[in-house]
Amino acid sequence: MDLPAPQTYSPVTFRPLTFHDAVPRFLSGEDTPRAYLERCLETIAAREPEVMAFAHLNAEGARAAADESTARHRAGVPLSPIDGLPIGIKDLYETHDMPTEMGCELYKGNRPNRDSAMVQALRAAGAVIVGKTVTTELGMSHPGPTRHPFDLRRTPGGSSSGSAAVISAGMLPVAIGSQVVGSVVRPASFNANWALKVSQGALNRGERQGYSQSTVGVHAGCPEDMWAVAVEIAKRVGGDPGAPGLFWTGETAPPAFKPRRLAVLETEGWAAAHPGAIAAFEQALDALRAAGVTVLRRGDHPLLEAFEQRASTAMEMSREVVAYESGWSVANLMRQDASKLSDSLKARFKVGNSVTLADYRMHLLRREEMRRAQAALAGEVDAFIGLAATGPAPVLGSTDGTIRGITHTTGNPAMNTASSCLGCPVVTVPIMAVDGMPVALAVSGQVHQDERATAIGRWIAGAVPPIMV
Repeated sequence: MDLPAPQTYSPVTFRPLTFHDAVPRFLSGEDTPRAYLERCLETIAAREPEVMAFAHLNAEGARAAADESTARHRAGVPLSPIDGLPIGIKDLYETHDMPTEMGCELYKGNRPNRDSAMVQALRAAGAVIVGKTVTTELGMSHPGPTRHPFDLRRTPGGSSSGSAAVISAGMLPVAIGSQVVGSVVRPASFNANWALKVSQGALNRGERQGYSQSTVGVHAGCPEDMWAVAVEIAKRVGGDPGAPGLFWTGETAPPAFKPRRLAVLETEGWAAAHPGAIAAFEQALDALRAAGVTVLRRGDHPLLEAFEQRASTAMEMSREVVAYESGWSVANLMRQDASKLSDSLKARFKVGNSVTLADYRMHLLRREEMRRAQAALAGEVDAFIGLAATGPAPVLGSTDGTIRGITHTTGNPAMNTASSCLGCPVVTVPIMAVDGMPVALAVSGQVHQDERATAIGRWIAGAVPPIMV
């Protein structure tokens, strides 16, 4: 099939779908949640055949929920600021009215008939669940069918492939993703999303408690919608068991906050970064300095250098920790029918079997040392800034290396592994283009400083002019 020519992305002209600014029109009667949803469904009908971002659509269920929201707005009693918001749910999380197949052949037709904690919360807040977005196989490395909305020859990233793509395609204003290694931040960068990977455990993962680095993420077209969704989930179901949950101080997105000092966090991904991405990032740093922000590099402060050194093996650490923690669950799948599992997942299972308990304890110790090194900088800098991905989205089928049989076909996660190990919040700020494709900045903070990271991200988006290289 001949594919259409790629669209050139510009952070100056790109206008994703937003929701918060439509709510006043719902209350005045100029617009309705049902009409808003129908516009989303029209875009989905036009773009989904080529983008393939959805694992399952529930248009009729969404229409019924949107009608209920319309009635509440007409009566002046919306349930929350996100009442009527059309949203997609990554197909790792359970929904009582749709299958949960997790991108895996062995789960075809799986209908658990229950809602994950965050899905319950979203429904209680009046959000309209439109469908399940495509994930890579079990949220790991093997890709699903989704293609990049700007260039169908490219991957949208993974594992939150569909969640990122529905934003850049203008299908939905918000979608739920998740991250264990780089599955929110990297696809958000590839697709010009605002996204929040929350602090570890800050939003309740429901049934998805099996990985010590697994974290919920929110993809959106703007920071206001991103933050509102995170808060409304936290209000109703909090964080993971034993975690304090997301912290917030107001009902709306935190106002822009100008940082005093930012520390560049290169990580091991810096060596693999696209030259254009590095050039764009350096321009962003120049703009920050011109705005009066002190920018520290690793050679400027011994604690920052110590932090970088401890973050330099995050990829290996993540790979072995995740492989070890997934060993028992993948063993169950292998017993059922190994022929329905990808070679990459089988390789991950092999890696998991090779990691001993002593190895796992060593990795946990190294991860804790990394977290302490970040915490030691709490009084020195307001946040950390880096690239959200090593560069633009790669072409479909290309690999960023096969390590111990595990092949990365949705982009190199090296820029993201440190923040996953740290369990800290990350906000993607989509203000850069490289070779006509999106690349985002990543603002990360100390654990539980999700609100501050969001506020700093909003300030950067207003202070740093769009960059195109």
